[in-house]
Amino acid sequence: VQLQAFGGGLVQAGGSLRLSCAASGRTFSSYALGWFRQASGKEREFVAAISVSGRTTYYTDSVKGRFTISKDNAKNTVYLRMNNLKPEDTAVYYCAAGSTIVVLPTRADYWGQGTQVTVSS
Repeated sequence: VQLQAFGGGLVQAGGSLRLSCAASGRTFSSYALGWFRQASGKEREFVAAISVSGRTTYYTDSVKGRFTISKDNAKNTVYLRMNNLKPEDTAVYYCAAGSTIVVLPTRADYWGQGTQVTVSS
């Protein structure tokens, strides 16, 4: 599976962005998917994950109520809708795919290339 993330950009605090991650391969629907982020000088951290079925989602506490992960198997795409963005959300965001729930970087089998999100105060 090859993943390509896009949709990042510069936004003011309180604004919204939607990240997309397009996947190649016919087995997209059989993967659990997730989003991680890495701020400058910090380790990569978990943001959100969605199960293979799409019925279960997980979020890190700092984004609960603001971010929504979803996927469209027909389009081989996973999304991260980000509302009420804060300066501390600034980071490079990566999508990931794995055979189990991707809540840890070590559970990811495939990574996208990352897309920069910058939130100004």
